[in-house]
Amino acid sequence: MHRRSTVEAAPPSPDLARRGFVAAASLAGGLGGFAPAAGAADAAVTETDVTIETPDGHCDAAYFHPAAGKHPGVIVWTDAFGLRPSMRGIGRRLAAQGYAVLVPNPFYRVAKSPVVESAANFDFTDKTAFDKLRPLMASVGAAGAAERDARAFVGFLDAQAAVDRAKPVGTQGYCMGGALVVRTAAALPERIGAGASFHGGGLVTDKPDSPHRLAPKIKARMYFGIASNDDQRQPDAKDDLEEAFEAAKNPATIVVYPARHGWCVPDMPKEAGSPIYNEAEAERAWAALLALYRGALG
Repeated sequence: MHRRSTVEAAPPSPDLARRGFVAAASLAGGLGGFAPAAGAADAAVTETDVTIETPDGHCDAAYFHPAAGKHPGVIVWTDAFGLRPSMRGIGRRLAAQGYAVLVPNPFYRVAKSPVVESAANFDFTDKTAFDKLRPLMASVGAAGAAERDARAFVGFLDAQAAVDRAKPVGTQGYCMGGALVVRTAAALPERIGAGASFHGGGLVTDKPDSPHRLAPKIKARMYFGIASNDDQRQPDAKDDLEEAFEAAKNPATIVVYPARHGWCVPDMPKEAGSPIYNEAEAERAWAALLALYRGALG
C-alpha cells in the first residue's frame, strides 16, 4: 500500500496534535530551531571550507561532519542570499545530529561566497536590491545547472571518509532552494532518499519544466513546508503538489505553517516592521526535518 499525501495546516500551538507524519515529527522534536545550538547529545563537528569541481567551474562550499564515524550525506540548498553564516549554522547544527552536510555556494558561477554576510538588512521594498539577486538566482536556475551541480555534490560526498555511501543522501532547501531540492531528487533518484523544501519558491508553475512535474522521476520521501502567506498567494499549489506525487505513487508530506515566507532562517530581515524568522515554527520544522531523515536515511 502506498503512503497517502498529508496536506494540512500546522497548528498554532505545540499542544495541538498533528496527524500522520507530522505527529511523529513532533514527538521527535525538542531539538531547537534552525539557529545553531548545542545539546548534550550533539556530536563534535568538524568544519571545512572546500572547493568542488563541477562541469561549470569550481564551487566553494562548507562541509560539516561529526568528528568520528560514517554518516548519511546531506546537501543544503540555500535561499536567494546564498552561503553565509546563517546557512553555515544550519549545516553545523545538522552535522551535530549525525549527518555529513555539504552547504554549497549556489552562485559560484557568478560570485564567491558570501554574497552577503547577513540578510538582516535586506529591504524587500527596494527594487534595486532584488535586481542584484536576479542574476545570481538565474545562474543556478538555468536549465540543467542544478542537475549538474547535484551530481557533482553527491560525488563529492560519496568520496568523503565521513560519509556512509551505503545510505541514501538527503537534501533540503529554503526559498529558491526548495525547487532545487526537487530537481536534485529527480536527477539522482537512486541516490537521494529524502528531500525537504521549506518556504520553497517556484515549486508549481504553469511552465512545462515546473518542478512539481518531476514527481514521476522521484523516489525520495518528500516534505514540503509551506508558509501561510505563500499559501494565500497560491492556494492551489499544495493541491497540485499533492496530486503530482499521488499520481507518481510517491505521496509527499505537505504542511502549511502559520508563518511567513522565510520563517526558518534566523537572519531574515523584518518585513513591514515585524520579524520574518519565527523561532517556534522553525523548531517544529526542524523536528519534522530530522524525523524525515531518520526515517529515510537510516
